[in-house]
Amino acid sequence: MIFPFRDHNPSERVPYVTIALIILNVLIFLGSYAAQSERAIAEIFFHYGLVPARISAGEGYVTALSSMFLHSGFMHLAGNMLFLWIYGDNLEDKLGHVPFLIFYLLCGIAAGLAQFASEPSSMIPMVGASGAIAGVMGGYLLLFPKARVDVFVFFIVFFRIFPIPAWITLGFWFAAQLFNGFNAMAGTGGVAHWAHAGGFVAGFALMLPMWLTLGGTGFWQRTHGHPDHPETQYGRSNIPTVRR
Repeated sequence: MIFPFRDHNPSERVPYVTIALIILNVLIFLGSYAAQSERAIAEIFFHYGLVPARISAGEGYVTALSSMFLHSGFMHLAGNMLFLWIYGDNLEDKLGHVPFLIFYLLCGIAAGLAQFASEPSSMIPMVGASGAIAGVMGGYLLLFPKARVDVFVFFIVFFRIFPIPAWITLGFWFAAQLFNGFNAMAGTGGVAHWAHAGGFVAGFALMLPMWLTLGGTGFWQRTHGHPDHPETQYGRSNIPTVRR
């Protein structure tokens, strides 16, 4: 299993929106689970999660927005917030605070629509920020395809840490969503893989105008696919420091 945990791409401005989104998601998670029975939590998910059958019936449109702030468990929340922190600050740095927030919400809505299109009669609520975060990852891939991302690679009884270019890490992740999405259509799985894939594609597409404004392939030639500012240099640790 490959698990990214940090990149070498520092942001030059404080990512206020990314931080605020993480705090908001954590607070909503704590509020929805505090002293609540499983039945009460299920009702919250049904009313505020995206239920494709409700959309097909012409109701619950607002859940395309509310669903991206609900999480089904601690690990679901923790994984999403880690990925948002790794990739979100850099896009916020490039886009600006308000445009990044709009970008994030649009990616989340697009992810919900992709999941709805895959199962329009499903009564299973879709919850989680992963579709919106997938959009952030798609935008990151377009701007910084060769930015170094440190990943844990888990073997059977041990693990190692490798610095891997973003295009490999994110490309592998996107391919996994497509593969698992087709498996889910065959009747296996329980994760909204099409929401992930749809959010990723939406983020890539929405970032195209920014990429073209920066010069398109000329931007890549200037930066060699890396951040257009110095990479983070980590101190002494067991994690290798990557030099450009």
